[in-house]
Amino acid sequence: MHRSSLQSSCNSVLRTTGNARQFTLMEKLLLELKRLRYPTTPGLFSSLICIYGDAQMPEKALKMFYSIVEFNCKPTSKHLNHVLAILVSQRIFLRPAFDLFRIASKYEVTTNVKSYNILMRAFCGNDELSVAYKLFNEMLKREVLPDVESYRILMQALCRKSQVTKAMDLLDEMLNKGFVPDTLSYTSLLNSLCRKKKLKEAYKLLCRMKVKGCNPNIIHYNTVMLGLCREGRAHEAIKILDDMYSNGCLPNLVSYRTLVGGLVDQGMYDEAKKYLEEMMSKGCSPHFSITHSLIKGLCNVGRVEVASDVLGELLKHGEAPYIGTWQEVIPQIAEAEEMERLDGLLDEVIKVDIKPHTKIIEAGAALEEYLIKKIQENYKKA
Repeated sequence: MHRSSLQSSCNSVLRTTGNARQFTLMEKLLLELKRLRYPTTPGLFSSLICIYGDAQMPEKALKMFYSIVEFNCKPTSKHLNHVLAILVSQRIFLRPAFDLFRIASKYEVTTNVKSYNILMRAFCGNDELSVAYKLFNEMLKREVLPDVESYRILMQALCRKSQVTKAMDLLDEMLNKGFVPDTLSYTSLLNSLCRKKKLKEAYKLLCRMKVKGCNPNIIHYNTVMLGLCREGRAHEAIKILDDMYSNGCLPNLVSYRTLVGGLVDQGMYDEAKKYLEEMMSKGCSPHFSITHSLIKGLCNVGRVEVASDVLGELLKHGEAPYIGTWQEVIPQIAEAEEMERLDGLLDEVIKVDIKPHTKIIEAGAALEEYLIKKIQENYKKA
């Protein structure tokens, strides 16, 4: 057999036994290759390190890295990064990973931006942001160029600690150095700004994104919209919806549910009704809690006719209202002596599919009880 074919076959056997978790056999084969001084390739050791990682055997992966030189093969940055990623996936091996990172140069392995990012992310996840910052600054001193991920790792960690001002400073530094932040970086910043109730800054950042080379997506718009609605500023959230259309981003179910819910909470029932109808016309199904709140709110302010219109729209679009919604609106319609409208609604009920939260049978029973009670009252009066 040709030497290259034999080498390929040996590598294939080693990978197969490793993937089959037959580690004893795999290690015996490796020892035999070392004894025979059989040539190996860097790719083989990358595969074997990853196999140990998949098997949750970080110590074996580390030992494999150290043994590469015994096979007359030089470890590479790729090998180092594979092992670092495997070690930091388990918190107890974070320090061994850091030690390996520090002594990598002894094996003539160059640490690169990926090496730094792996450790920075791990230390941030271990609530050691100061160590991550030291690594970031060290990277700059060693003239290892950070990438977008390097900045994102620190920004996300700062946001988790509610240090959004520092995170924004880091964003400015990033932009000044010519980097274009990715969507995840902006998502973290917008979330943090909204949580800190810095809604003006959140909206400015949303507008700034496109200018800086990153088009806002549906998640970014919905994040700011939710922040505004939570703070009772649903009227401003309407502008976010308009901005979405202007930038070619179509609102989704979350967008409409957030906006309609916010408008209802603020008693802006006409606007809520408008966007409820718009969302249904686009095939988005409103949550029954939102439609119930809208109809209940309208009934509470004496706008029974408008509440009936909303109920009719729901039925027209195949949306089965919640049992409590019927109980809110029907007595008011009846008391207003609008029995013709009631008859029309009852005709629509039978056209709507029964859904788990609706329990139309219960609604029917409630209607029957109510109407019998009304008839008995009228009989007594007569």
